[in-house]
Amino acid sequence: MKNRVVIVTGASRRIAIGAAIARRLVAGGASILLHSWSPADAEQPWGADPDGPQALADELRAAGGRVEHVSADLADPAAPAALLDAAVGAFGHVDGLVANHARSSSYSLEELTAAELDLTWAVNARATLLLAKEFAARHDDTRTGGRIVLFTSGQYHDAMPAELPYIASKAALHELTRSLAVHLIRRGITVNCVNPGPNDTGYADAAAREAVARLNPGGRWGTPADTAKLVAWLLSDEADWVTGQTIASDGGWSSR
Repeated sequence: MKNRVVIVTGASRRIAIGAAIARRLVAGGASILLHSWSPADAEQPWGADPDGPQALADELRAAGGRVEHVSADLADPAAPAALLDAAVGAFGHVDGLVANHARSSSYSLEELTAAELDLTWAVNARATLLLAKEFAARHDDTRTGGRIVLFTSGQYHDAMPAELPYIASKAALHELTRSLAVHLIRRGITVNCVNPGPNDTGYADAAAREAVARLNPGGRWGTPADTAKLVAWLLSDEADWVTGQTIASDGGWSSR
């Protein structure tokens, strides 16, 4: 990852997946543009990590990383272009995009509202597609290693009836992956999608942790570090012939 520049979205909480990915990439020599939007976490039961984004940036710089941080609401259609402009402005080029951000939305059929559907779609699907568009527009094809990594969820393995806006938006990204990959492969840009499976990012209570660990064939929850290993590999030269794939990092959860 040396001399590579990667945008990592959704790095608002130091305990979560975005932070773990950023740590892994910096350890491999990458320069990182961190994106965060703490107000979204503040609305959730687990709450925001108030000092998280800046503390993470400081931590990564102390580890020798070249790191910039941008706070932006990805519900704003102008935000994706602004993030790409910030990355190119800070580092001169951009090689990878990890679209890790997500609006978590727990609504069953009876609770659905048009407003929640629109907002969840805007953040999870529309913003990700616009990020991919802006990345492709700015990528210098004379540089090897163009990479886009999207994030889906487990809706293609099992029913999630209490999270309909969330799974609708995540299913869209799963299905878009192959088409984006085919469109961009001749430019040397790969596009893959990660399903991190049940991941312990501090939102589950003790009962949920025990239940998921018991059901998982691997006997435990996934961790942000598990997901970061897969993402780092997909961004590496070793994965240059892997594209259009959705890969689950879930300890066999999808094979139950």
